[in-house]
This record gives sequence, C-alpha cells and structure tokens, in this order.
Amino acid sequence: MDKVQHFEIPADDVARARKFYEGVFGWKTMEFPMPGMLYVGLHTGPVDEKNMWKEAGFINGGMFQRSPQFPLQGPTIAITVDDIDAALAQVKAAGGTVVMEKMEIADMGLYAYVKDTEGNVIGVWQNLQPMA
Repeated sequence: MDKVQHFEIPADDVARARKFYEGVFGWKTMEFPMPGMLYVGLHTGPVDEKNMWKEAGFINGGMFQRSPQFPLQGPTIAITVDDIDAALAQVKAAGGTVVMEKMEIADMGLYAYVKDTEGNVIGVWQNLQPMA
C-alpha cells in the first residue's frame, strides 16, 4: 500500500503564509534550496538534524509561491511509490493524466504531479535514498 509522504501548500504571499502557519499551528519553517523557486519546508512535528521525524504520527510538508505556470493552485498531498514510472503508467491506464513529468529533486527522490479522474492534482514521489 502506498502512503502519504508529505503535503504542499501554494501561497500568494509566502512570508505572510509562513507567519500564519507558524503562529496558528506552531509549525517550524525553513527554506530549502530549489532551482528557480523558493520552497519552504513545513515541520508539523519534531525532526532531527537531518529533518527526519523524531516520532511517528505526523507528516511534514512544503510551501511555495503560487504561479499560473505551476500545476498546483491549492493544497495537495504527495504519495510515496516504489517505482514512479510504473505509478505514472498506472495513473494513465486508470484514466488520470500526468500534469508535470517526473523530475529529480536533489539526490532525494523523483517527483511528478498527476491529475486523478476527478480533476485533483496529487504528487507522486519515489525515494532515491533508502529510508533509515
């Protein structure tokens, strides 16, 4: 069974959104280097020095500047799969579409966005590094 790996929230004003989520929910935020965009990590629970979970029962997320050129216009989830190519083929076979082809994120994983049969965009993630 594939599991939810993280969530993402687009924002019109990233600084304002960071302040909101930090203040209302107590989340910690930190900027991650991404080519061509500001990406802010959202920690919803305690993490170690490698940004890995210190306890079970929560997922972390990310935030970025909303843009008409980017497929996400609302919050979404990302699902971890063993084989992203096979997952993308399954999405297409089931009537979904790929809205952003897979790309490598640093040396951490492969990531793509797909649209389900109901028009929802979700992320599909394959780890490149073994999970500890």
